Amino acid sequence: MKLSPREAEGYFARPDQGKTGILIYGADAMRVSLKRQQLLAALLGPAAEEEMRLTRMAGGDLRKDPALLMDAVKAVGFFPGIRAVLVEDANDTATPAIVAALESWQPDDARLVVTAGQLKATSKLRKAFESHNNAFATGIYDDPPSRAEIERILADAQIRDVPGDSMSALVDIANDIGPGDFSRMVEKLALFKYDDTSPLTLDDIQAVAPQSTEAALDDMLNIVAEGRGAEIGPLMGRLQAQGTNAVTLCIGATRHFRTLYTIASDPGGPAQGIGRLRPPAYGKRRDRLLRQAQSWGAYKLETALTLLTDTDLQLRSAGQTAPALAVMERALIQLARLSRVR
Repeated sequence: MKLSPREAEGYFARPDQGKTGILIYGADAMRVSLKRQQLLAALLGPAAEEEMRLTRMAGGDLRKDPALLMDAVKAVGFFPGIRAVLVEDANDTATPAIVAALESWQPDDARLVVTAGQLKATSKLRKAFESHNNAFATGIYDDPPSRAEIERILADAQIRDVPGDSMSALVDIANDIGPGDFSRMVEKLALFKYDDTSPLTLDDIQAVAPQSTEAALDDMLNIVAEGRGAEIGPLMGRLQAQGTNAVTLCIGATRHFRTLYTIASDPGGPAQGIGRLRPPAYGKRRDRLLRQAQSWGAYKLETALTLLTDTDLQLRSAGQTAPALAVMERALIQLARLSRVR
């Protein structure tokens, strides 16, 4: 039987112990893994590994030894409780062994949990579960997590007092980063808030949110936007040592100043403009962008964007002979000086 994504979310949280098993498939291995973990925890409880009620095997092993799965499904456990056999990374070569286990399954046998990559509708493995009257098949897609799913992840981490603005920030972060990174972030958040019963704030989220891998580039953009020209040279040497090229730096600067222009040029003023950013800015970054946009104003930001466009064209020109980073450094110094012009 097929499970829709909405039905699957409820089933992962409260699986039916009377079902033979489930096939979880999808192109994103991390998303499939997280759903499999959630399902097994709800089905078997936290002590399944210690009580030897969970058997793991690779789908590739079933091609060489098809009886391996049947033996595991029919085995008698030493501890009371539901048992399960997990078959990971299965494909159509494992289908004969899995079909045999599905057809011979009895209520006292172990439940069958199978994970796979992306499967076509014609896949024999997928059809075996979809046509079975006591087993499920569900696809895990790359859709952003729903608010309900995020609330469930937070609840599992014992994070319960989440005001609306903090929840909105978490939803935006979850949509921007992968599910594995978001789960790790929530784990850090739980440790950060350990023994802290106050509501979750934007500053709490900012403290543990994944930081940009281009931190030095972000520092440079803030230095330029805040007119701290004396700091440009030393940081440029650091960026050069990290392998940052001039075009990358120019693109980053253009993106940053375009963001500031969007804020500053809003008809309702910068305070409303920053609220319209997509993706939104939160916490200290939001305050910093707002200060920069208010300091520059729309007119000077137009001049800055013109300068960056000219620099980008110069860097990409076939006739360019000057060192590219030197050209970019000169442009950044000009921008820093422009920020102080009244």
